[in-house]
Amino acid sequence: MFARLALCSRLPSRIRQSNLCPVSVRKYSQAKFLLPRPHGKSFAHRSELKQAKRIVVKLGSAVVTRGDECGLALGRLASIVEQVAVLQNQGREMMIVTSGAVAFGKQRLRHEILLSQSVRQALHSGQNQLKDMSVPVLEARACAAAGQSGLMALYEAMFTQYSICTAQILVTNLDFHDEQKRRNLNSTLHELLRMNIVPIINTNDAVVPPPVPNSDLQGVISIKDNDSLSARLAVEMKADLLIALSDVQGLYDSPPGTDDAKLIDIFYPGDQQSITYGTKSRVGIGGMEAKVKAALWALQGGTSVVIANGTDPKVTGHVITDIVEGKKIGTFFSEVKPAGPTVEQQTEMARHAGRTLASLLPEQRGEIICYLADLLTEKKEEILSANRRDMEIATASGRLSQPLINRLSLSTAKLNSLAIGLRQLAVSSGNSVGRVLRRTRVANNLELEQITVPIGVLLVIFESRPDCLPQVAALAIASGNALLLKGGKEASNTNKILHQLTQEALSVHGVADAIQLVSTREEVEDLCKLDKMIDLIIPRGSSELVREIQRAAKGIPVLGHSEGICHVYIDSEASIDKAIDVVKDSKCDYPAACNAMETLLIHRDLLRTPLFDQIIDMLRTEQVKIHAGPRFASYLTFSPSEVKSLRTEYGDLECCIEVVDSMQEAVDHIHKYGSSHTDVIVTENEETAEQFLQQVDSACVFWNASSRFADGYRFGLGAEVGISTARIHARGPVGLEGLLTTKWVLRGEGHTVADFSEQGSMKYLHENIPVPQGNLN
Repeated sequence: MFARLALCSRLPSRIRQSNLCPVSVRKYSQAKFLLPRPHGKSFAHRSELKQAKRIVVKLGSAVVTRGDECGLALGRLASIVEQVAVLQNQGREMMIVTSGAVAFGKQRLRHEILLSQSVRQALHSGQNQLKDMSVPVLEARACAAAGQSGLMALYEAMFTQYSICTAQILVTNLDFHDEQKRRNLNSTLHELLRMNIVPIINTNDAVVPPPVPNSDLQGVISIKDNDSLSARLAVEMKADLLIALSDVQGLYDSPPGTDDAKLIDIFYPGDQQSITYGTKSRVGIGGMEAKVKAALWALQGGTSVVIANGTDPKVTGHVITDIVEGKKIGTFFSEVKPAGPTVEQQTEMARHAGRTLASLLPEQRGEIICYLADLLTEKKEEILSANRRDMEIATASGRLSQPLINRLSLSTAKLNSLAIGLRQLAVSSGNSVGRVLRRTRVANNLELEQITVPIGVLLVIFESRPDCLPQVAALAIASGNALLLKGGKEASNTNKILHQLTQEALSVHGVADAIQLVSTREEVEDLCKLDKMIDLIIPRGSSELVREIQRAAKGIPVLGHSEGICHVYIDSEASIDKAIDVVKDSKCDYPAACNAMETLLIHRDLLRTPLFDQIIDMLRTEQVKIHAGPRFASYLTFSPSEVKSLRTEYGDLECCIEVVDSMQEAVDHIHKYGSSHTDVIVTENEETAEQFLQQVDSACVFWNASSRFADGYRFGLGAEVGISTARIHARGPVGLEGLLTTKWVLRGEGHTVADFSEQGSMKYLHENIPVPQGNLN
């Protein structure tokens, strides 16, 4: 008989969302049930894996077994079962091809042998003192026979926790070569899937003969191991996705662990010649070469494949669900090769060209920036035409809020302003890179310098604001940094033309590759994992985007601010005209900007005064929606809508008004509810103003000036990559200086540390040497 089928007596209903464990319910209660898709063509991109309906999960021996190869890795197996259960309860059809019977049987047989030996010794010796007992080498088929039932019982017990029924199927190579048996197997599996049962499939290792080398038939893969079994099964069952879990991160271009080994993100048919395979894993009869062969065979049959690590404790608990969600895990096999380079290749290209950019003379980098400024005005019609296409698409889709629509828009005035800022930057950036900050005579003929250098490779992720691209590009050029740009798809047409113009300017000195626009379907989270390639991430966009990046970028520094909750405090001694002008400009000039006022703090003594009335009238005239803070609402008989939170960034013609008793209370309010971005005081009392300026711990603090001045261009920086609320490296509008770091250069004549020991002949001097202003190394 080709298969043994074990069914639980109770069949679950088609949908069991109510029976899920609490964790699964919270995370996946909104899951949509998937419809089968036509089979015959594999998915071209990872993002499409979310559509996978029928999925085969292959668990390699190294995944299922413990490190000592005797027994199963129960914790790891439990987390895998939970993920399969979650996907099954989303309406997907899950199948598992598992190893582990031999390891489980070996554990049982070793236990039985040791127990038997101890009993015999006790009977012969008449005492409990046992001699050293050795366990004979156990034959694999016997181990498989002893372990198969226990392995299945374990799976059944685990899946029962999620109200999911399982069935066991054992197969051999002959079951696929015999047409009748193959049809029977196919029918059985389809019936199980129809009843919402998870088939647990394994080779019948108790009777299977040793694999015969090169025994594949024409166009058909032989079942030599569970790699080939899972591939054959996936194609036979027209599965959408095969996930092969092993003990390595995926496929490398050379054996893992070697110095130059790189994980391959996407593998294409025909790339086999570029791969050098290493040894196979500690257990199992397959190796990476067998996995690749099986994966390519499945891919040719219309099934997408991902090879990933199922043993890493950092990812085991979500590796399967992450793959199905399209995250960048392991190696994805695809038949569709993209026209352009991968993001990893783009990063390497940018780093290489960036080093050449850093070595250019300051005048040459200035020429590039000035040429880019000229292109912004010369090509304005092309730029604005692309921007209009983006605006039309965004408006028609209805997915963007009005503040984001406003940020997306470009105009002739904006382009002219950008060009002016770039020229200003080109002039002011001449002596930035390679500037000597400190020079010390450590000892005779031993001099030390601290000089400014580029950070390396920057990743700037921005949404909606295409004017960000030339600003950031110019700053990267001026500071000699390589740059990766990831813009939102809502501005794709505008970003494309702006990047083309940037590369045209860079090509003047042969460094066009130094700035790359990431146009592939890379998720932000995946980009944040390139910690060995990217040196600094700068997010430009909503607070949600910034927080997402800060969470995802565990190994890369992030420069930016998550929110722009800016305050304007009107003191009791404020000028009426100044107060009205500052409040109006701070809120109404550009409400979507991060430096726009969100909360207006008013001294209690100003309530029911002409100043207060004029501010309210002005806000109403400007159609600003007012939300009342708790204290302000208590003073009013009929108040505006009470604010839901005093920590809100509206990004629109809305603001909160709150009442405070003093300047000190305003400072305390700002520290409690602000975001350390920009805060303003309006007063004629210089002493009060100075106290406010000293006490408020924000990146920008102003007196009688609009919060909208918090901008790199308005500060004279020429341009900015963003405003940082961090307390180290750079704070406030981050211009050229914020994109530089330092290195130490020591020049000697064969000096050694031993020369300065007690027995040495030299003494430390540590004398500061004056550094001429504007000095370049």
